[in-house]
Amino acid sequence: MAEQSDVLIIGGGVIGLTAAYFLAREQVKVEVVDQGDFGKEASWAGAGIIPPGDPSKARDPFDQLRAHSSVLFPKVSAELREQTGIDNGYRRCGGLVFHDDKESYFEREWRSEGVRFEEVEGAALKRLEPALSSDLMCAYVLPDLAQVRNPWHLKALESYCRGRGARLRSGCPIFGFERQGSRITGVRTHDGLLRADRYLLTAGAWTGGLLEQLGWRPGIRPVRGQIALLNTRTPIFHRVLLKGKRYLVPRADGRVLVGSTEEDVGFDKQTTADAIQGLTAFAISVVPELAHAYLERSWAGLRPGSPDGLPFIGPIPGIDNLFIAAGHFRAGIQLSPATGLILKELFLGQPLTVSLEGFRLDRKTS
Repeated sequence: MAEQSDVLIIGGGVIGLTAAYFLAREQVKVEVVDQGDFGKEASWAGAGIIPPGDPSKARDPFDQLRAHSSVLFPKVSAELREQTGIDNGYRRCGGLVFHDDKESYFEREWRSEGVRFEEVEGAALKRLEPALSSDLMCAYVLPDLAQVRNPWHLKALESYCRGRGARLRSGCPIFGFERQGSRITGVRTHDGLLRADRYLLTAGAWTGGLLEQLGWRPGIRPVRGQIALLNTRTPIFHRVLLKGKRYLVPRADGRVLVGSTEEDVGFDKQTTADAIQGLTAFAISVVPELAHAYLERSWAGLRPGSPDGLPFIGPIPGIDNLFIAAGHFRAGIQLSPATGLILKELFLGQPLTVSLEGFRLDRKTS
């Protein structure tokens, strides 16, 4: 029989693997199980945009989580590269946020948080990114916005965890829990019964189904996001371009990620012609030269949405040794470092970098 783990993590996406990374650094015996391949669901499908933030000025819990993650990302990336030899593609490329009104929500939020930004218009905007459409007249420049290559980052996390002795089981669906009173005593899986001192539920959009077995229905649901990958062979712009909920993310090899849709279609991960056509039309409207790029790939991921847009992080009430970190929606990658850090702090009884009060499973979400 395999040695019992200190922590069994159910779900091997970026949240689960990042929690395993922080725990493994502290010599905690960790096991991670996933119904499929590690990191191949919503974590793999995203664009890897890392917004800037200042933890000392971030006000609400979500912004604190984002700001701490922004500060942690370069440190985590450097350690992953040093320990595994895998470059996760993290780089501070800067970004442009396009807007229609002269003063906006963005200005107020960035100013209050101390985020560096500058508004540029007309010729100055074209000098920054000559390939932009002439229809785009003004934008905010965010010099500290960064990006990471999601697949590379997930491979680095997986490699690091294995190197630190974590047990990783892919292709291992969870069927249910064994419980005695207020404690989980085991998890029934494809590979048999797995036991641990404590359990962490990080199964993304599939978390809700597992929670229902325990009497919880917090409203975590799958939200499909479709993405198109264009290839220009050589880069024609260099900053991340954001307009509303859509974006263009330029990679150094000439590829451009174009995203993303938000669709409530259940657990359907198929791409649709209409959505991909809409994304490519958006890309061309922002950077006309992309009309000559070729469509290399398209895919979809199922993001774990929550009723109020905030993730659920912390203990599951009524169960002493079961915890949750799910419902990060579109922000799984960008919130993962701070989420993993505070889970490690929670398990080891350390002071929490970010309060979990706003992320409680039993909070009012409507």
